[in-house]
Amino acid sequence: METKEEFKARLKALMADTDQMIKNAQAYLVSQGEVVDLTEWLTIKEYCKRFDIKNTETVTNWINRGIIPSENVRVIEEFNNTRLIKAVPYHVKSAKAA
Repeated sequence: METKEEFKARLKALMADTDQMIKNAQAYLVSQGEVVDLTEWLTIKEYCKRFDIKNTETVTNWINRGIIPSENVRVIEEFNNTRLIKAVPYHVKSAKAA
């Protein structure tokens, strides 16, 4: 079983790796002429976490149906076609039975 110190060390290493990946992504985007504030743009998975959406398929469906406007979706081909979504809440109005 992992000790508290081992967990802290693993978590610290993971955070450092994540910070480096963010820096690499920002550097790449700037080199391509793109300036993206990564606090405003989220991966689909992070979007689901932030806005408490049960699964990523829901958000993918919203993108495909145009509920999330195309100007609020970016595809970063160089990062395995990762889609970033502008961090604003989108909601689908459900049809209520009369």
